[in-house]
Amino acid sequence: MYTCFLPGIDILVDSKRKWFKGRRIGLVSHPAAVSSSGAPSFQVLLNAGVRLTALFGPEHGFFGTETAGEPVGNKIHPQLGIPVYSLYGKNRRPLPSMLKNIDAIVFDLQDLGARPYTYVSTLRYVLEAAAQEKKELIVADRPIPLPRIIDGPMLDKNFSSFVGSVSAPMHYGMTPGETAGWLKQSLSLDLDLTVIPMRGYFRQSTRGKNWPPWIPPSPGIRSWETGGCYLATVFAEAVPAINIGRNSNLVFQVFSVPGIKSPALCKCLSRRNFPGVNFYPHPYKIPGENNIYDGVRIAVHDPDCFRPVSTSVAILATLQELCGLKKIWCQAGTREDFFDKLYGTDQVRLALQAGEPAETIIRSWQSSISAFKSIRKSFLLYKARPG
Repeated sequence: MYTCFLPGIDILVDSKRKWFKGRRIGLVSHPAAVSSSGAPSFQVLLNAGVRLTALFGPEHGFFGTETAGEPVGNKIHPQLGIPVYSLYGKNRRPLPSMLKNIDAIVFDLQDLGARPYTYVSTLRYVLEAAAQEKKELIVADRPIPLPRIIDGPMLDKNFSSFVGSVSAPMHYGMTPGETAGWLKQSLSLDLDLTVIPMRGYFRQSTRGKNWPPWIPPSPGIRSWETGGCYLATVFAEAVPAINIGRNSNLVFQVFSVPGIKSPALCKCLSRRNFPGVNFYPHPYKIPGENNIYDGVRIAVHDPDCFRPVSTSVAILATLQELCGLKKIWCQAGTREDFFDKLYGTDQVRLALQAGEPAETIIRSWQSSISAFKSIRKSFLLYKARPG
């Protein structure tokens, strides 16, 4: 039994070295995808003698330097002299011309298991392009922060977008490798897909001591804990009345609304007794600003019970009770359409605005979660740690 953790990229170069011989490889990756020694995936492949002929980057780019939502252009790698194609610019799917000089694709991205986090959309589009162009695809697997949690509404196809492209709950709790297997079947893809599982990994929500360093997969996900809280406050990207500490070290883990005192807000939230989470007053500053925000910190004490989407609905419902609908939903810059895309439905927003209790809204998606759990089960690759 293996006890030393190794991400999929380490296993790939160890077990497939002969397979790479004479083949032209395209790599979909970013700086957060590192080996057990901390080396970026492209360097791991080069060190193994792999012939890389093209690189592909998701949102934030292959080099991880672009801001959220900003289109990324194609480039030439300054050291390797090969194309670096953007999958978050003019094209979000690999074009046939991009795959022309490639025999197979390696996909290695650090994801969150959250539908609005756009890397799963990139995974879907790469799967579809590989199937269309008859290219073999290898997915090197990685952990996600909340691998046991399924939470939130299913995607309503009427609200499909790049932040909602897979027919799963808002948090579906599957690693990239597991997700790839599920998508291949659910999309009926004729695809030569190989998933390289991690070694020494259990279905765990806490990072192991021997894991490689955490590198933010996007500028806002600065820590493993931030990744677990992402869906609890991502609504603020569409509801600017609520500040979530953007550009601070606790982005997505803190929030505040002007005029609402954090002790009172914490007390109201704590009364709801949501599993796995506590709320504490936490003043915070944002770099470049003088203002001190009277914030609340989301403290997840049991990530195997924490429900981030349910928590987000409870936060919004509580804020509405304390300051009214108008203060939350009528501020300049509010994007109700984007809120609906993030949640994959308009039913959450409409229910909140109609004053429905958070508990009622959460119950509305439980039957679809149960159905998804049954489907998901056959694609899971890892068991929980024994004992």
